[in-house]
Amino acid sequence: MSDHAPKIKPADHPAFKLPESLGALSIPLCIGGIAALVIGWMLGTFAVDARFGMSAYLTAFTYCLTIALGSMFFVLIQHLVRAGWSVVVRRIAELLMMMVLPLSVLFLPILVAVWVGGGTLYEWTDENFVEKTGFDAQAWANKTGYLNPGFFTIRALFYLAVWVGLALYYFNGSSRQDETGEISITERLQARSGPALILLSLTTSFAMFDWVMSLAPTWFSTMFGVYLFAGGMLSAHSALAVGSYVLQSRGALRDEITVEHYHDLGKFIFGFTFFWTYIAFSQFMLIWYANMPEETEWFFDRQEGSWMTISLILVFFHWMLPFAGTMSRHVRRRPTLVALWGAYILVMHFVDIYWIIMPEAEQGMGGVTGIIASLLCAVGMSALMLGLVLNKAGQTGVVAARDPRLLESLRFHQI
Repeated sequence: MSDHAPKIKPADHPAFKLPESLGALSIPLCIGGIAALVIGWMLGTFAVDARFGMSAYLTAFTYCLTIALGSMFFVLIQHLVRAGWSVVVRRIAELLMMMVLPLSVLFLPILVAVWVGGGTLYEWTDENFVEKTGFDAQAWANKTGYLNPGFFTIRALFYLAVWVGLALYYFNGSSRQDETGEISITERLQARSGPALILLSLTTSFAMFDWVMSLAPTWFSTMFGVYLFAGGMLSAHSALAVGSYVLQSRGALRDEITVEHYHDLGKFIFGFTFFWTYIAFSQFMLIWYANMPEETEWFFDRQEGSWMTISLILVFFHWMLPFAGTMSRHVRRRPTLVALWGAYILVMHFVDIYWIIMPEAEQGMGGVTGIIASLLCAVGMSALMLGLVLNKAGQTGVVAARDPRLLESLRFHQI
């Protein structure tokens, strides 16, 4: 513990509030985000084809969703292990996990594409799938017991209900504690964090099976959900580092978030970079070693043409470069460098999601127009989510001001 740690400020202290300069960005980000998202989808749909446009939309949606779910996991795990160090940054994660609410609404176009059918987004919605692909009719009949619009919708609504319920319960509890200071709120949140984590883990994995892996309906990997979870956790910690730095640069939490907190965030970024790599390699290695055509096809498609270039980019720039760059204690104890690496990894996480989803659109990258459409969708969705997060932060503040472990977090010091 540090004897020179700052004392706890009043809950209504300006340092705990969203800076006005950031709050003013909320509406422009929302309006600009919606415009970019719509333009990107229309450009992909009408300049390439409908499936490409919806795939670009799904890429942007999945990118934001994985960050939101990674942030939710962060919140739950901090409560489960009764962590004190993270209290000053936990509200940022709570705000990010609240993105699951607007994302639940933005899931509607994906659901519509499923019911429209004809392979608008998912091949398995095409009634002529067997005739077009030559896939075994009996095997396909078995798959359609799971892959059908009705059951897909029921599962999707369940996943979204779980996430929205968990987000509201934990965010509202934390916000209410800012007003009442009740320690019992923390105790309740801790008590329910174990079952909540199990629910979150299962729904996340199955949602990734349904919404992303089923883009290639004849391919399967039991590690796929964990792979996207790893990317979500890495991007969530990166977003926490960037969010903390931006808030401090605008005058908030300058005494509360210290080098010690950035050091821990840097360690988690380093650790989850390795974890993402481990899961990615394990999935690839097992499929490569078995060498079964029905399994290798997915990776084979990503080792052809421009997709091979992106595969190599992920190896060298999603793993090797950030792994080496965040390894040093010297780097992790410099807030600017931690934030820069966080921003860099957020970009690479999009490249990863793009590499997973867009090859299934069967139009390559769609040329320059397709790339622009994909980027517009991603920037638009991210800007819209950021605008809504800032709006929520303006209403509630940017730190859990009366959490019983706040003093522990303020005095946190690396061993």
